[in-house]
Amino acid sequence: MAKKINSIEGCDCNVIHEDVVNQVREKMPQEENLCDLAELFKVFGDSTRVKILWALNEAEMCVCDIAVLLNMTQSAISHQLRVLRQATLVKNRKEGKVVYYSLDDDHIKHIFDQGFIHINEK
Repeated sequence: MAKKINSIEGCDCNVIHEDVVNQVREKMPQEENLCDLAELFKVFGDSTRVKILWALNEAEMCVCDIAVLLNMTQSAISHQLRVLRQATLVKNRKEGKVVYYSLDDDHIKHIFDQGFIHINEK
């Protein structure tokens, strides 16, 4: 038996609530900032990157450890870490020959935690 999907209801009136529209328009961020935000959320759209972020939310780790944890090659992990670094979601530090990765700051942990709270709401 097929599930019925409720369609999104539209507005049946033609009244424009100018006060609301103007209020929101005044607070609307610049287009460039909204595009940057959309790019940030795209980074979260890959399950491997989400797994890496989850791991780094738990502990600072090197590429070797992340590769073993996720059963992937070091090359694949390095590629994803490069994307995460470019989005300033992770940072690294070198200790001898080992490079350790961690979340860039508490904002990233907060974004990640809020996402989990949202998906677990029932």
